[in-house]
Amino acid sequence: MLMQSVHTIVLAYSGGLDTSVIVHWLKSTFRCRVICFTAHLGQSEDLTDLEKRARASGADGLIVRDLREEFAREYLFRLLKAGAVYERQYLLGTAIARPLIAWHLVDVAHQVGADAVAHGATGKGNDQVRFELACMALDPDLQVIAPWRIWDFRSREDLLAYAREHQIPVRVRENELYSRDSNLWHISHEGGVLEDPACAPPEDVYMWTRDPATVSTPPEEITITFAQGVPVMLNGESLSPAAMVETLNTIGARHGIGRVDMVENRLVGMKSRGIYETPGGTILFRAHQELESIVLDHATLQMKDTLALRYAELVYQGLWFTPLREALDAFFDQTQRVVTGTVRLRLFRGNVFPIARTSPYSLYRQDLATFGADSVYDHRDATGFIRLFGLPLKVRALHQRTSPVRTPLEVGECAE
Repeated sequence: MLMQSVHTIVLAYSGGLDTSVIVHWLKSTFRCRVICFTAHLGQSEDLTDLEKRARASGADGLIVRDLREEFAREYLFRLLKAGAVYERQYLLGTAIARPLIAWHLVDVAHQVGADAVAHGATGKGNDQVRFELACMALDPDLQVIAPWRIWDFRSREDLLAYAREHQIPVRVRENELYSRDSNLWHISHEGGVLEDPACAPPEDVYMWTRDPATVSTPPEEITITFAQGVPVMLNGESLSPAAMVETLNTIGARHGIGRVDMVENRLVGMKSRGIYETPGGTILFRAHQELESIVLDHATLQMKDTLALRYAELVYQGLWFTPLREALDAFFDQTQRVVTGTVRLRLFRGNVFPIARTSPYSLYRQDLATFGADSVYDHRDATGFIRLFGLPLKVRALHQRTSPVRTPLEVGECAE
């Protein structure tokens, strides 16, 4: 059951209740070194005293890596280019962060000579699958320890009691039992009263965005410029990938943009209610879609939308380090070669309204689309097209006119 040969464990550490307790529990259970690793992904938590808290919990050290630019450039913008949305609404803020964290978790394990890694994902959630599939793909020799599947604790209240007993410093109070996850892309909220999908979320659940119903901010217009599917300029100013997302988060949040309240199908088979805030991502997705609408032909756009669903599912299921993801990225990268141009948007009370879009690769021709006189399109050409396009309908109608309607039984009867 418990692995006795572990000498050094690297723990994916957030500094929250779960991982603070896990540090102490790992030390007590395995009697080994525990090195904490924290990925700085733009989360809301204060990281300034993180090492102090980790050591107070019993850790032998803490390694922090600032991964914000890598996160935006190599992960978030891949989502954007793919147009991947899980179950119609979820922009995959938590799911897309896990492969990046796992990659660096394994790298840190190699750096410190660890023979095991650990995570704080619960046995009911998706993250346990995401972390462990990534570790399996990156280094199958590393042991993976999942305390929530081993120990006797069953609730956050149990963890709070353990923390008090062992004097572990934590920042969670018993009357604030929402489970939250935040990074550069979004913040999610689960648990507590949110577990009942029949209950409307209290307004104090939201931490980033203003209530669209009470926003008094006047409409605001912005422009986003893309180069091969990647946003590179905001209102004419060049921004790094992380700065682009951070700035749009601020702008979108004050307009109440990016709130999602949904019940999703977890990978482990159950349904879960989650509240998400993704202000910057919502704006970027809308702008990107508008630019694609004028530069991609019908067949390519249709296939891209079909594959985007598979890509979203792949990300959600933790299958990032797979040949399929690499192949899909190659397809999306090819489609994005012409997704260059500028989109103007109006933001107002939770809504994103595209109002203008331009591109040197635009397939839109005003001389073709105009209702006025033109010298390019001959209206008479439509006659032959309609006749050929509707030929199967005509043939079927003629057949029904001359053939009596027969029941399924009559169709199956044999002539004597």
